[in-house]
Amino acid sequence: MAVLLLVTIFLIAACGLVYELLAGTLASYLLGDSVLQFSTIIGSYLFAMGIGSYLSKFIGRGLVTRFITIELMVGVAGGFSSTILFLAFAYTQGFRVLLYALVGIIGVLVGLEIPLMMRILKDRFEFRDLVAQVLTFDYLGALGASLIFPLWLVPKLGLVRGALFFGVINVLVALWTTFLFRERIGGLVGLRAACLVVLVALGIGMSYADHILDIADGALYADEVILARNTKYQRIVLTKHRDDLRLFLNAHLQFSSRDEHRYHEALVHPGLAAVAGAKHVLVLGGGDGLAVREILKYPRLESITLVDLDPGMTELFSTHPILKGLNQGALTAPKVKVINSDAFPWLDATDRMFDFIVIDFPDPTNFSLGKLYTTAFYRLMARHLNEGGLAVAQSTSPLFARQSFWCIGETMKQAGLKVFPYHAYVPAFGEWGFMMAGKREYVLPTSLPAGLKFLNAALLPQLFQFPEDMGPVPAEPNRLNDQVLVRYYEREWREVSDVAR
Repeated sequence: MAVLLLVTIFLIAACGLVYELLAGTLASYLLGDSVLQFSTIIGSYLFAMGIGSYLSKFIGRGLVTRFITIELMVGVAGGFSSTILFLAFAYTQGFRVLLYALVGIIGVLVGLEIPLMMRILKDRFEFRDLVAQVLTFDYLGALGASLIFPLWLVPKLGLVRGALFFGVINVLVALWTTFLFRERIGGLVGLRAACLVVLVALGIGMSYADHILDIADGALYADEVILARNTKYQRIVLTKHRDDLRLFLNAHLQFSSRDEHRYHEALVHPGLAAVAGAKHVLVLGGGDGLAVREILKYPRLESITLVDLDPGMTELFSTHPILKGLNQGALTAPKVKVINSDAFPWLDATDRMFDFIVIDFPDPTNFSLGKLYTTAFYRLMARHLNEGGLAVAQSTSPLFARQSFWCIGETMKQAGLKVFPYHAYVPAFGEWGFMMAGKREYVLPTSLPAGLKFLNAALLPQLFQFPEDMGPVPAEPNRLNDQVLVRYYEREWREVSDVAR
């Protein structure tokens, strides 16, 4: 009996933390700025738990029955939380309100659990043993959840099915509590029936989890969704309209097949064509293989190393027939080595040197990505750049995120690099910017590889000319301890979104 009671505490603690992590992760996926989302959600959740703990003192009778009822409510609210939030993001304008309302409701209910359990168990343990054991297993449950969440729940179950799975655990706790304390419960049959009804509902939800996500994706994306996949790090969605394929990561557009050649040709060729005798190239990010496709147009190269965090991304673009056709099988080419790792620690650990480095990360929508645009990162990158080599980084839009763009240039300068900004027009995104950087002056190449659809040698000088509305503006460098770039980026793109409305 005692062991089962302690296991109960372990499980309810694990479930409570999982719902908190699910809310923070989902908000980060959909809203960006992971530090802000996690900070405010954790704070709101703990505050709501405090309210729940306070309210527990007003529950005077039928403690076991109340505990079971609360477990059922947590199972429903927590289990269906991701489903509700995904659909709310797709269909309503009130996502944030609903997000914090759910966090508050679940937090209050979770805050009631431990105080009630301690009062239920007070006759079975001495007070000091009760407090010690309950809190010990409460904290162990939190540890278990913190390990299970990133290592198993997100990559294996996904956010929707994962929430429903832990909802089932809450209901099972409620159900076996009806057996552990059956002598203290009135209306036993009704409570067990309620447990079974909620279990069936959660089970149906789990079986239809993919369909639920398909419905949300169908409302969220304008075109037909032909592929949707959750990885450990992100949600990958591919849409199609006639001959146009579009890739979205966490609901953010990454490319359109109709014009991605403009972006990737501009990203690669102005720099690589200017490095005489280049043999070794490094690509950081770019797990779609499209930049590698352009790099492979230089037959003199001996090796291309691609470092991308998400194995789900590189595996998809290495094996999916449509996507492999788009990158022309670049990721499986003999000269290409794919490494799945975080670029920052990988650079710190390797001693390899490169003639050309392509930095093709997603925009700095949060501090996790923002660290890859800091002086610390660019200094580290520069240590692996040969004396005559060049590096290029995609740098968001100099028109729509002007201060963000020039912030990236200033950051590279502060890292000790010479910087040569340029831009190109990509219809799916508008004007898009790049920062060329190196230890020497940049000299325009006089020729480019054959077969390019967009760039030619005559066009190159125009890329480095900026009209007045895209010219330099004051910006602070982006540092690890003060990521001003993320704040610039969020403000500027929010202004663009407000104007669009």
